[in-house]
Amino acid sequence: MSPSSGPPVIFDSQRRTARLKRSEKLFSGADFLHARAAETAVGSLDALLREWPEVADLSALPGPFAAALTDAYAAPRVGPIKTVGSLAVRAAPGAAPLDLPDESQDLIVTLMSLHWANDLPGALSQIRRALKPDGLFVGTLLGAGTLKELRSVLTEAELEQRGGAQARISPFADGFDGAALLQRAGFALPVSDVDRLTVRYPDLLALIRDLRAMGETNVLAGNGRPLTRGIIARAAQLYAERFGEPDGRIPATFEIVHLAGWAPHESQQKPLPRGSAKVRLADALGVKEQTGEE
Repeated sequence: MSPSSGPPVIFDSQRRTARLKRSEKLFSGADFLHARAAETAVGSLDALLREWPEVADLSALPGPFAAALTDAYAAPRVGPIKTVGSLAVRAAPGAAPLDLPDESQDLIVTLMSLHWANDLPGALSQIRRALKPDGLFVGTLLGAGTLKELRSVLTEAELEQRGGAQARISPFADGFDGAALLQRAGFALPVSDVDRLTVRYPDLLALIRDLRAMGETNVLAGNGRPLTRGIIARAAQLYAERFGEPDGRIPATFEIVHLAGWAPHESQQKPLPRGSAKVRLADALGVKEQTGEE
């Protein structure tokens, strides 16, 4: 294996950082996805009766988690929230070492940024190493169904006008792979869930404005050809024709994948060894076991 080998470079981290920097002044007007992700993250803490003195927020655009925590039941049990690393470090998870000592944090939160990681298992492994034993990680990323309508119309419009199309929407992870990703990174008791929502816009340009304000526009690596006004106009026409609703508005699908996992600790519940069951599955289910014989 050559020294330069490693995970493929899917995203341009410098471009991603520039887009986030540009979005900072606009973010408050389009923070609804981040706010929703933060509310769910805080809700999971409300259900856990324990304290987290050392807390780090690795979100690319921090703030929504602290805001959601303000009046939450868990608030008195959560210590001061540290925003860790520069914008460039938070913009591209896993691209650089975390500015956190190993086994130093009781809780790490990463909202709406892990889908920009070139090496997602590596980024999750860094987070797990920074947690104290039995420390908790809570994170969210955008899932595979996100912007499925926009993906299809941009591809078709570009094919029509250029005879070929480039990828314009990120290859988001499948939400059903979340628990496996956490387990691969060394987390115990991994949990993954998918929150699907539809946001309605007056037109395609309004959707694009929100994506820019969130810092969620295309940063795929490489020198792609920019979209022309003609392609965007055709995509807007296709969007309205294919997905438009009776009132003229268009829907945009978003999937928020929620992840939670614990740094391993000897006190945690563990699965029973294979072959140690005391009760047959058929008996537990109250069914007659089939032997395959007539």
